[in-house]
Amino acid sequence: MLGAAWTLLLTLVSFAVVAFGSFERAATLITVSVLALAQIAAHFRFFLHIDLWRSHRDDLMLILFTALIILLMVGGTKWILFDQWSRMM
Repeated sequence: MLGAAWTLLLTLVSFAVVAFGSFERAATLITVSVLALAQIAAHFRFFLHIDLWRSHRDDLMLILFTALIILLMVGGTKWILFDQWSRMM
C-alpha cells in the first residue's frame, strides 16, 4: 500500500505541475523529470522488490544493462535519422 501511495502521489504532483503551469518551461521539464526518476525508483523498490542488497544486486544490474542497450538503440536511431535528415536538406 505504501508503494501505491507513493506512486500515486508522485503522479498527482507531476500532473499538477503541468496543469497549473506555475513554473517556466525549463523548470517544469526539470521538475517532471526528477519526479519521473523518483517514480522509477519507487517502482523498483516497492513493486519489483529491487534494492541494493546483495541478493537483488544482480537483478538491478540486469535492468540497468537493459536500459543502457535501449538507450543506445534509441540514441543511435535518432542519430542516424538526424544525419539522414541533414543530408536531405
